[in-house]
Amino acid sequence: MTIRINNIQLTIDEDISLLKKKAAKKLRIKSEYIKNLKILRESIDARRKNNIKFNYMLEVNCENEKKIVCKSNLKDVKINPPEYKEEIEIGNKKLSSRPVIVGMGPAGMFAALRLATYGYKPIVIERGESVEERSKSVDDFWKTGKLNTESNVQFGEGGAGTFSDGKLTTRIKDRRCSFILEEFVKAGAPEEIIYSSKPHIGTDVLKVVVKNIRETIKSLGGEIKFNSKLEDFVVKDGKLKSIVVNKEEIPCENLILAIGHSSRDTYEMLYKNSVSIESKPFAIGVRVEHLREMIDVNQYGKYANHPRLKAADYRLTYRSKNTGRSVYSFCMCPGGVVVGASSEKDELVVNGMSYYKRDGKNSNSAIVVSVSPEDFDCTTPLGGIEFQRHYEKLAYKLGGGNYKAPVQLVKDFLEDRESLRLGKVEPSYKPGYEFRQVSQCLPSYVVDSLKEGFVSFDRKIEGFKDEGAIITGIETRTSAPVRIKRNEKLESLSLKGLYPAGEGAGYAGGIISAAVDGVKVAESIIGEYKPID
Repeated sequence: MTIRINNIQLTIDEDISLLKKKAAKKLRIKSEYIKNLKILRESIDARRKNNIKFNYMLEVNCENEKKIVCKSNLKDVKINPPEYKEEIEIGNKKLSSRPVIVGMGPAGMFAALRLATYGYKPIVIERGESVEERSKSVDDFWKTGKLNTESNVQFGEGGAGTFSDGKLTTRIKDRRCSFILEEFVKAGAPEEIIYSSKPHIGTDVLKVVVKNIRETIKSLGGEIKFNSKLEDFVVKDGKLKSIVVNKEEIPCENLILAIGHSSRDTYEMLYKNSVSIESKPFAIGVRVEHLREMIDVNQYGKYANHPRLKAADYRLTYRSKNTGRSVYSFCMCPGGVVVGASSEKDELVVNGMSYYKRDGKNSNSAIVVSVSPEDFDCTTPLGGIEFQRHYEKLAYKLGGGNYKAPVQLVKDFLEDRESLRLGKVEPSYKPGYEFRQVSQCLPSYVVDSLKEGFVSFDRKIEGFKDEGAIITGIETRTSAPVRIKRNEKLESLSLKGLYPAGEGAGYAGGIISAAVDGVKVAESIIGEYKPID
């Protein structure tokens, strides 16, 4: 039995070692009576910039816990609920072949880890390269503009999140979130992600974590095949019989499809095979860059650059009065860079990325506008894909080819003029950039919405539209453009044995939620089938 204590505060200059003393004071006991202390949650309260505080949720052990809680008579002090004990009932149906997972992003990786842990010896096929080789291909693209369409920022071990800020925040409330974070720590992530209110790893640490989880899966009997692309299904009587990978037919009765949000050719194959899918909303827009110092000062005031504080983030939302559309910041990367994230030839898309220290000169975020199937010219479930392709091709042409991106000062974007020179902010985008009017590669309603949003955000963060702030176009891969329909068993509505999972299936929106969805799908299979002897 343990005690949970909420709302223990430290000033920005108080040492973390004072937590035990403050916890004891709240419990009305001597600090030496506390046997163990564990931080469950740490968050920063920066609402008053001249009085920034850290807020903690703690778990402590001591004698006579119930008596102490009653004596304290505080709503912030209570007995901790019993720790959840995992109970997964293994099914009794016989498997004729090993489960196969398509994709080694968060959903596929954690589905494989779950299955391997329970003795199912899954096979993972990944169209891209291992994280080590993939990193080389991505670096080559950023340096030369030479794109590997099978292994890039979107495809390869670790998924699209490997080349991002590595955020581990999520809005979902699921017991599996703790499991995911604990597995990340086991694989080399810093322990602080367990209790931080805004955990992140950074692309550099995430690459190590991904590799270590891969090795764990293999040690448990799993098999991982890189440069292996799912090309087709073989179906008999409405059930999955086998899959075609690199022109080779492989027996498969249970397939977890964790393809990520950019595997467009796989979506097309699903549609051809009459798998039940539907078009869904997402968002498109631009990346905006500011000096990290400017964002830090706006968020932290005189405490900017304080050793207890990392680069500041922000979250902004606005609803356009003229278009009625949502405008919001997405995947904010403090101290990060803007990178090329294309996966198809002659199409340009950008993303944001940070390293663990978040100590780059600039901070950037996507500022995006909601779009829906009503905006797509193509009325099939693949309409969102064609919508993305259309504007990514325009962006590629506007940048002049070779994956150079169109850039423009925010103030010039607002006044419909091409920028001629930079201000205080140097674009970080790789492989390169050209001054262009970014509005020429976006729908007019997105442009109008962005203009309103920038003006609104400038009222919240002084200098947001000035100070040399620059935009880079375009961002289109905020989430999957389709949803693969599934039932309560998380199985495809139209094809028995197919289990759509994660962000690419339309059921997640980030590293943690995708990983959780992958675990849930794996557990659905575990609950129905027993491992192969």
